[in-house]
Amino acid sequence: MHNIQPISNDLIYVGVSDRRTALFENVYPIPRGVSYNSYVLLDEKTALMDTADLTVSEQFFENVEAALNGRQLDYLIVNHMEPDHGALIAPLLLRYPQTTVVCTAKAAQMMEQFFGANASTYQRINVKEGDTLSLGRHNLVFTMAPMVHWPEVMMTYDTTDKVLFSADAFGTFGALSGNLYADEVNFENEWLDDARRYFINIVGKYGQPVQTVLKKAAALDIKMICPLHGPVWRSNLEYFIGKHDIWSRYEPEDKGVVIIYGSIYGHTESAALRLGTLLGQRGVKNIKAYDASRTHVSELVSECFRASHIVLASSTYNNGIFTPMENLLADLKAHDWKRRSVALIENGTWAATSGKLMRAELEQMKEITLLGETVSLKSAATPAQEELLAALAEEIVYNMGSEGEVKENLPYSSLTPHKSKEI
Repeated sequence: MHNIQPISNDLIYVGVSDRRTALFENVYPIPRGVSYNSYVLLDEKTALMDTADLTVSEQFFENVEAALNGRQLDYLIVNHMEPDHGALIAPLLLRYPQTTVVCTAKAAQMMEQFFGANASTYQRINVKEGDTLSLGRHNLVFTMAPMVHWPEVMMTYDTTDKVLFSADAFGTFGALSGNLYADEVNFENEWLDDARRYFINIVGKYGQPVQTVLKKAAALDIKMICPLHGPVWRSNLEYFIGKHDIWSRYEPEDKGVVIIYGSIYGHTESAALRLGTLLGQRGVKNIKAYDASRTHVSELVSECFRASHIVLASSTYNNGIFTPMENLLADLKAHDWKRRSVALIENGTWAATSGKLMRAELEQMKEITLLGETVSLKSAATPAQEELLAALAEEIVYNMGSEGEVKENLPYSSLTPHKSKEI
């Protein structure tokens, strides 16, 4: 049975939600599933905006057939060639052999890579920045969006109804349950974390290309955004666009502290959580703590992008950084994480080296400010080290307060000279 939704008299949603796949791109957990969005535009000529993942092929083709309602498919617009959107291109063209593919030259090259030499025989129009395609009443304009997040990406803008088909931009993890539009769900409470995790982990490395696309989007009169994943945006567009602006500029989204600990037997965890309590007693709000061994690294990376201040606490393991924390630091570096304030706690029974090694990793990143002295534990924190943790809490409070946020409810003044250092 088909499951299509009309967006307007001319535009029909033919996407499919997937709740069976456990890992998106075989790496990111998606407990709420994911949608593979696709759209049919009906005019004198018909056009399909992207296909879908191979896993949802049966439902997808039922949806497309229902939307076309006996008509031919004249154009397939390929905004993005990644297999979760492009895997069904070849099967689609077998069903609708008269269809002309509209894509970038780079996407055409990738089609041959994915589908072999037969791809070169498809009817195809290669487009570049500013090219147009008339379907009759609807006029489509193509804008290039390379490295958001693949080099072949483009977006399609319908100048008639002011709709932007945005490829992977403005997408989110999460399957759709019947509500197609972002204003029909509690987006901030139920979807924003997944939207952030999706952007940071999939696109986050490419902040500058995203900024370029946002500038292009600002020049368009956009009434609706139709992404390839997640809800369609038809109201309050500035809210979601604003989030992407912050994320792609690597600026903190929230003033707060995220504490991430890598603890083997619980002693490093105990010290990290004590620091959290000391911060709370000093009036710091929005504190979150995570066990790096139990929380997927994609969530940790997302949280490190969200918050202004990060505490990393790691045991020493095989003379190195405890492996879950080492993995997190590698992922942060790979995503070009920057512009954050970081405090460190290390632990080691006979040779505590994790703090020095974490510092060395952070020194390879840009615009990272290290706060205070690394608190160094030997096996477990002692009562005497309460003062060191309190001093580190004071340093974090001072750094946050210097930006005009947390200043009240301090039990006492700074214990030590402030030792923040930008690296």
